[in-house]
Amino acid sequence: MTETSGRLSFRLWDGQMDYQAIFREAVDSLKNEKRYRIFADLERMADGLPYAWRYSPEGRHQVVVWCSNDYLGMSRHPEVIATLQETAARVGVGAGGTRNISGTSHAIVELERELAGLHGKDRALMFTSGFVSNDAAIGTIARLIPDCLILSDALNHASMIDGIRRSGAAKCIFRHNDVDHLEELLKEAGNARPKLIALESVYSMDGDIAPLAQVCDLAERYGAMIYLDEVHAVGLYGPTGAGVAERDQVADRIDVIEGTMAKAFGVFGGYIASSDAICDAVRSYASGFIFTTALPPALAAAARTSVRHVRRSGELRQRHQAQVARTKAVLSAAGLPVMPSVSHIVPVLVGDAALSKAATDLLLAEHGIYIQPINYPTVPRGTERLRITPSPFHSDDLIDGLCDALVAVW
Repeated sequence: MTETSGRLSFRLWDGQMDYQAIFREAVDSLKNEKRYRIFADLERMADGLPYAWRYSPEGRHQVVVWCSNDYLGMSRHPEVIATLQETAARVGVGAGGTRNISGTSHAIVELERELAGLHGKDRALMFTSGFVSNDAAIGTIARLIPDCLILSDALNHASMIDGIRRSGAAKCIFRHNDVDHLEELLKEAGNARPKLIALESVYSMDGDIAPLAQVCDLAERYGAMIYLDEVHAVGLYGPTGAGVAERDQVADRIDVIEGTMAKAFGVFGGYIASSDAICDAVRSYASGFIFTTALPPALAAAARTSVRHVRRSGELRQRHQAQVARTKAVLSAAGLPVMPSVSHIVPVLVGDAALSKAATDLLLAEHGIYIQPINYPTVPRGTERLRITPSPFHSDDLIDGLCDALVAVW
């Protein structure tokens, strides 16, 4: 017997709820829509970026990874690995508990100082991931501001959306990167009402970049704070890799900058950089900070080594941008549907979930190229795509090989 309620049906068996059927039906609906995710079993090579071993029923095979967020290959940098190993051998692997109960490891203190210096802020605060830092920080900041109105870009990441929901604050969604629409909403709210503009610098699926200087102008004109997610920009943009805000010379006009250790810095953990007052308030009120085990000291120490290296590695950033530009040029010249992008993200439009999955399956099986398909809800239906992220270690020959493989698959 089946009774329908909402999207899924509730199945009764001999008068009892069949709970397992509910979950099977939920998964089956994803499979029917060709949105069911299958994870590749990979082992990346520390001495062979961007290659990895793929494990399958047929055995172990070498593949080239073209969709990693380890943008600069810092996860395999010898100094970063050596720091992690030395710190783990000296102080152990785990953090021992939350920072409130077990104390703050000195490695985290040093990392936070490094990040505050990177962004030119009073202070930084580490979290266990970029998702947690957005969820906890936005949720706490907006909740502490009386009658706060959040103005959120339409394409903000799920972690920011969760933080906005957690805050309980009123919200308005402005059209993506549309400063005119943002100004309309700010005017409507009035200067007297507290406001928080939440946006990203680099949007990781389309590869476009927010007009930060214009947003800063509006925030100052209408009395709003700015919360900026730079997770796909830190390490990659600006003279010292502090992100798009540094590149555009507006970092001092932004109240909270959020970033991650897990992408261009190649390690793990998320953070915010802001004023003493804001960081102290988030530290004191955010459940996502208070009640979770701290980042292990070895990871924090490795992250600091990575940040220090990247800050002085302008040549590495230039090499990265050069390979990104070459990838875009080669794929476009071959007639492939490369979507416009002003960042290091190279999206190739497919426009169909089933075909997107079929394309990546063929690339993996026949060409030894791993790219994960990007489908709804990560992107809107009809805009399914391959998201390609070249690194400084994707050689010209590898770029040409990727192009040949994509042409064959298309």
